[in-house]
Amino acid sequence: MPKYFYTAKSLTGKTKTGTKEAVDEYELAKTLRQQGLILISAVLEEKNLKRKKINLIEIFQRFQRVSLTERIMMIRNLQVMISAGVDLPRALKILSLQTKNKRLTRVLTEIRENVMKGKSFSDALGAWPSIFPEMFSSMIKIGEEAGQLEEVLKTLSNQLEREYELKSKIKGAMMYPLVVVLAMVGIGIAMLVMVVPKLAETFEELEIELPLTTRIVINTGNFLIQKWYLIFGIIVFLIFLFRVLLKTKKGKKALDGFLFKVPLIAPLIKKINSAYTIRTFANLIKSGVPLVRSLEIISNSLDNFYFKESLISAQEKVQKGGKLSEALLPYQDLYSSTAIQMLEVGEETGETSSILGKLADFFEEEVTNTTKNLTAVIEPILLLLVGGIIGFFAISMVQPMYSMLGGI
Repeated sequence: MPKYFYTAKSLTGKTKTGTKEAVDEYELAKTLRQQGLILISAVLEEKNLKRKKINLIEIFQRFQRVSLTERIMMIRNLQVMISAGVDLPRALKILSLQTKNKRLTRVLTEIRENVMKGKSFSDALGAWPSIFPEMFSSMIKIGEEAGQLEEVLKTLSNQLEREYELKSKIKGAMMYPLVVVLAMVGIGIAMLVMVVPKLAETFEELEIELPLTTRIVINTGNFLIQKWYLIFGIIVFLIFLFRVLLKTKKGKKALDGFLFKVPLIAPLIKKINSAYTIRTFANLIKSGVPLVRSLEIISNSLDNFYFKESLISAQEKVQKGGKLSEALLPYQDLYSSTAIQMLEVGEETGETSSILGKLADFFEEEVTNTTKNLTAVIEPILLLLVGGIIGFFAISMVQPMYSMLGGI
């Protein structure tokens, strides 16, 4: 006999959900009516929910990445369906059928099953922190408790859209320098592998004494030809070592400290982290998440060591009864004095969320302007770098020829 997940209302207007076996929806409605309940909606629980044998496709799906764009579409569509009166299990089923990402389909199916078993939506999301961070479950939990799930989903959707816009602007600004560097490396390798060996043979036949720079270029070309496989091994090892070091506290602190000393990069990193922190904080406060809990969520989501440490310290001070604006005063090298002063005004007027939202808009605009200026500054630097490398290569290869001509 099929099993239905139902939503019903009592004669007093109280909503009740649960599962019940019935031949069809008509019999389910009749059974519930005998219990003093009026059927509102019924969703047929899927059969064959037994765990299948794990195959290679399922293993691949476990590691498949869920992009920010896919999460934005999911939250936005869920908000629209909830506002239209679609019950949560049915909305999750529709979303699982819509998405093309197999891992997200599987996750949404499991979340729906947990919700149908009586688990809260926020707890079901919390089981997948790699896809739905702590901010998701915390905001949705507040929305469930306050009966404002639709509003919280809208706020969450706006948060993700702003985050996507910010990342897109940064990626767009970095695309040109990356293409130039990759092209430069590719052309350099091609010259070392195809051109240099032929010139080296000519120099060897003429028995010319080679300068140091020429010997360096020729030996580099020979190394790439004879032991190219070592290059890949070294690159893989360095990437692995770099990732391992980043997972340690000292390694992350050292890298972030170094980046804060780079003239062009440091201001951009500070503005990006400030914009993300303030935007997230504003949305958490707007959704009703307590101040201390908001600081904890943001500190867990931040990647920069120094910004994370500042919020952990601020959380401890606020927990003891201090003001957030005062707790952030020692970190004016991270947060501008304007941001701290506006936060103080928000605390005094009770308009913290709206003021922080405007401040986040300001910092996001600053990031946009900085990335534009960064591209303008990097372009001549790259041209000088490319010119310097070409010049070094040309001089190294031409100098022995001039020496030979001078000896004639």
